[in-house]
Amino acid sequence: MVTEPQVLRAGEPDDGRVQSATSPAPVRTVSKSPTRIALARLRRDRIAMICAAICVVYVLIAIFAPLLARLEGQNVSDLHQNLIDEFGFPTIGPTGEHWFGVEPRLGRDLFARWVYGARPSLIVAIAVTTITTIVGVVVGLVAGFSGGWIDRVLSWLIDLVLSLPYLLFAIASSAVLVAIFGGADGAGSEDVAQIRFISLICVLSFFGWASLARLVRGQVLSLREREFVAAAKVLGIPTRQVLFKELLPNLVAPIVVSVSLALPGYVVAEAGLTVLGAGLIEPTPSWGLTISAATTYYRADPLYLWLPVLGITILVLALSLLGDAVRDAFDPRTRR
Repeated sequence: MVTEPQVLRAGEPDDGRVQSATSPAPVRTVSKSPTRIALARLRRDRIAMICAAICVVYVLIAIFAPLLARLEGQNVSDLHQNLIDEFGFPTIGPTGEHWFGVEPRLGRDLFARWVYGARPSLIVAIAVTTITTIVGVVVGLVAGFSGGWIDRVLSWLIDLVLSLPYLLFAIASSAVLVAIFGGADGAGSEDVAQIRFISLICVLSFFGWASLARLVRGQVLSLREREFVAAAKVLGIPTRQVLFKELLPNLVAPIVVSVSLALPGYVVAEAGLTVLGAGLIEPTPSWGLTISAATTYYRADPLYLWLPVLGITILVLALSLLGDAVRDAFDPRTRR
């Protein structure tokens, strides 16, 4: 509850409401929900606002990547072999026609590859975070509220997923999915790249929901004994409405914090698996692919390597700091 002094506007009749100089001014009580209070604390955090602005810029770059490439006058897949010497090294640096220079060996424009490379990182991170949040929240709500054998089965499934070696299964699953859905039938490179893209989202989603489900289950176990849940049961409110109308609003804070901290993790996971050869492949423009290819040329052409590295670093740092700010804003025990 927030109290605000009631101020008499200019020209407004007092009607006997004007207090003397020694009497306390009347106050107006304003009710604010915990979410509104957290958002107000978040807006006062300058670092959080700067990080949010950086994330918005990255999203705009990903959305308008074709427009930015046309603004430069280049295309993401055009080869400029005339700008490559006999050893595969570029003969030019950043110029007015190629703002970041050209790629060694193939001569593709690096600026176009960079702006297009923001797309898979953000698409994978947002898609996986959305899927894992929905699945984790639903499983956690059902497991924590139902109890009994349903809770035991779902808890066993959560523990099973958390116990699997994530990296080994991610590498093996990607190759298996490609072989099942077209890789073994001589599919074209673009089809295989699309399958790898979808398989990467599926693999990360499979391993990402369990931790949130365990967190939500623990919160529901403490909330299901509250008076408002008991009153809803007595009134005969359907279980689905109790879960999503009564319990879910009380879980907004941990869910928001989990989402804000999961986004940078999936950006790094996409790039890391791509560098290891278990993620995206050509012709999909990706920062991870660029980093993997640039390790051979990092001495002769350091800009080729550092552009995607800086892109990933700035994005992950902004998302991480924003996630920390969101966590502090929704945690009533912290004061910033």
